[in-house]
Amino acid sequence: MTTFARRAIPAAIHVTARTTIRATVCATLGLALAGLALPSLAAQTITVGHTTADTSHYSAGVDAFKERLEELSEGEFTVQEHSAGALGGERAMIEGLQIGTIDAVITSTGPLGNFVPETYVLDLPFLFTDYDNARCVLDGEIGQDLLDMMGNHDLVGLAWTENGFRHMTNSKRDVSAPEDAQGLKIRTMENKMHMAAFEELGVHPTPMAFPEVFTALQQGTVDGQENPISVILTSNLWEVQDYLSLTGHVYSPAIMLASPILWEGLSEEQQGWFLEAAQAGAEATREMVSRLETEGVEELREKGMTVVDDIDKSQFQAAVEPSYTVYTDEYGSEWLERIRSSECSQ
Repeated sequence: MTTFARRAIPAAIHVTARTTIRATVCATLGLALAGLALPSLAAQTITVGHTTADTSHYSAGVDAFKERLEELSEGEFTVQEHSAGALGGERAMIEGLQIGTIDAVITSTGPLGNFVPETYVLDLPFLFTDYDNARCVLDGEIGQDLLDMMGNHDLVGLAWTENGFRHMTNSKRDVSAPEDAQGLKIRTMENKMHMAAFEELGVHPTPMAFPEVFTALQQGTVDGQENPISVILTSNLWEVQDYLSLTGHVYSPAIMLASPILWEGLSEEQQGWFLEAAQAGAEATREMVSRLETEGVEELREKGMTVVDDIDKSQFQAAVEPSYTVYTDEYGSEWLERIRSSECSQ
């Protein structure tokens, strides 16, 4: 009995240990397999960058994009906004799209022509007469053809959105006629169409990335800048500028772009979600631009800016007309004529 008992106990322990080990291995394997499955269940975070404030029209567009994409994908994708140039200036962010370090960007067309030269046509001064004209062109065949051009340059065009009509501000004097602007040092976008137009006015155009503008104005590095009301207001440029001239010298589109590296990894259904979400973002952005175009001017007055609205735009238009040759001499007049002859422009 004693001998049997002494032998039986180790055997029982051996069986128990073997069972415990088997259970432990199974449990560990189960956890490992569960761990492998987790990434496919987790939401994919989409980074969206822009250079304006988190209270801006761009930010309103990102909010709408985020809401729609997360709704359509049922949480498969989530959106993380990086505002105020946190990911760099517009040109740097576009380059980030091409190499896949950023997923999506909302940018002005300022630096876009450096990547997709056909879009320079949109930056010609006084090309569009009003918002209806501009939105009609960009939402139609011409706009879609330009979006499609992005694919030739390692970019994906999701939707056209906007900044609005651009106006001049400065800290020196009223500008109500072209001659009033002569000699001013004005920050412009890194866009040769804009720079050529301002040179025709006798202005010294000074391109710089938007995140640097407020400090440059504050320190007097430049006398002024030009932007839509939405940007002037939400970027607090009224704190460092005294005069606002409602020149409306150029309509400034914006565009939502995606990285081709992100895009190629999406299914056709997922790509559809992104396109629909981008359109929702564009609509939200335009809605805010329209509101600020009317309400914003009065608010800037209340904040102390002198608003110059008795402007004969035809004088400015005549003054900058020669700058068109900078575009047509290099790129021809096909896109220009398509816009001018479209039903939207009649």
